[in-house]
Amino acid sequence: MNRIISTVVLLALLSVTSVFGADKGATPVPATAKCPVCGMFVAKFPDWTATARFKDGTTSFYDGPKDMFSHYFDIARYTPGKRQDDIVALTVKEYYSLALIDARAAFFVIGSDVYGPMGSELIPFKTEKEAKSFKLDHKGTRIVRFTDITRQTVKSLN
Repeated sequence: MNRIISTVVLLALLSVTSVFGADKGATPVPATAKCPVCGMFVAKFPDWTATARFKDGTTSFYDGPKDMFSHYFDIARYTPGKRQDDIVALTVKEYYSLALIDARAAFFVIGSDVYGPMGSELIPFKTEKEAKSFKLDHKGTRIVRFTDITRQTVKSLN
């Protein structure tokens, strides 16, 4: 009986370890981190977190993908002295799983009936299949990729 209990406990610990190990490169959002675009405390909105990690090791935290893109398109305004070329990683939280995913590889749904902390939002998904399903279920208007998103796209959401 002790062996069974020990095995169950060990398997549970291994499961927890692998789940938390999945975001190895992720920097936890400090409670004091403010979005450089809107000034909101990012940790208050953990389901919407997006990040930009820079060559110098610093990370900018955002309360949603829309603000991450606003920053990306106007870095000099929000973080003087930095450029797009200084970014080594951009991450967003996948809508359903809440896993951090590469923003450059994500599929984003625009125009849905789901709102983020700052209103209309770019809703990120890891797969096109998930994005299509969400778009249908939540009245989205279109699915875009990272390279399709422009300043005008972001402005249209404000």
